[in-house]
Amino acid sequence: MIYREMEVKTDGYEGSGKLILYFLDNSVEMHPNRKRPVIVICPGGGYSMTSDREAEPLAMRFLAMGCHAAVLRYSVAPVRYPSALLQLAQSVLYLKEHAAEFHIDPDRIILQGSSAGAHLAASLGVFWNRPFLSKTLQTTPQKLRPAGMILNYPVITSGSLAHRGSFENLLGERENELLEEMSLEKQVSKDTPKTFLWHTASDTTVPVENSLLFFQALHSHGIPAELHIYPFGIHGLSLANEETSHEDGSAIQEECQSWIELAKEWIKHI
Repeated sequence: MIYREMEVKTDGYEGSGKLILYFLDNSVEMHPNRKRPVIVICPGGGYSMTSDREAEPLAMRFLAMGCHAAVLRYSVAPVRYPSALLQLAQSVLYLKEHAAEFHIDPDRIILQGSSAGAHLAASLGVFWNRPFLSKTLQTTPQKLRPAGMILNYPVITSGSLAHRGSFENLLGERENELLEEMSLEKQVSKDTPKTFLWHTASDTTVPVENSLLFFQALHSHGIPAELHIYPFGIHGLSLANEETSHEDGSAIQEECQSWIELAKEWIKHI
């Protein structure tokens, strides 16, 4: 196992993130030249914090699948957009540039996000080829492109079905200026990577329409997308099992626990 923590900071922008690497090392006894996909995990928290429940527990499950995992503890309020997006883009760039060192398949870097973390992941998914990112990070757009996205109950739209607090924390005084641009279902293009989404129909915090709108936009652009809607379950289920439950035992939803195995099958086709 390779474990590292590193600061992620962009010159000229406030805030700094922390990228935590959980990488499976190669062995002369087991496929010594194997290259693995990396799942870059963006925990949720309404852009006000990054949830422990949606961080390391997910990393451990992805490791058990044979994937590398990285958790990005990105900047949150009062730090505003685009600091977190630049930190995620810089993380992808770092992983691609160090692919040989860490036995990474650079063409299989997958973003995973939950709730507002899914908004961050999807933001890079739709904005990776915008000139301001590659210019700021002094690289080429292709080095910032993720291969796919796994979005758990994502914050997507800034319209009438928005999780308003996420956008207030993300944008601050620039909310009126940037709100339309941050409605990600409107930013999908033919260059958006393939996506796996899941949500619960009974989510009262981030309505299921967020996933539906993003899926519809992906489908209309011919982007391969897989969407699973479970009938019951509160917002923020994470693994939906005892491992990620709250102290009072809530956030366990047995029928939703299948999402991680469904994602495992989806990853095989990236």
